[in-house]
Amino acid sequence: MGKITEFDIDGTLYQTELTKKFENRKMWKKPDPKQIKSFIPGTIVEIFVKEGQKVKAGEGLMILEAMKMKNRIEMPFDGIIKKIHVTEGVKVPNRLLMLEIE
Repeated sequence: MGKITEFDIDGTLYQTELTKKFENRKMWKKPDPKQIKSFIPGTIVEIFVKEGQKVKAGEGLMILEAMKMKNRIEMPFDGIIKKIHVTEGVKVPNRLLMLEIE
């Protein structure tokens, strides 16, 4: 039997045993808004920006094709493109860092 852990949720105490899978899980960390990562596996069809380019919020950065759909990746806020980590035609897995913003 594993270690019993207590949780306090809204003033009520709960006891549970944590599984090894839960204890060994990859811890969640807050996403960095200055890093644009792929949200689905796919192919980079087109890149509209260059490193060092100033881009305004809402402008298109690239097209990520996944499951026969072309997803337009847009700039989340005004900024400068620091580094592009992908090229056109490359297949990307889920959560790959595609672009960094200054």
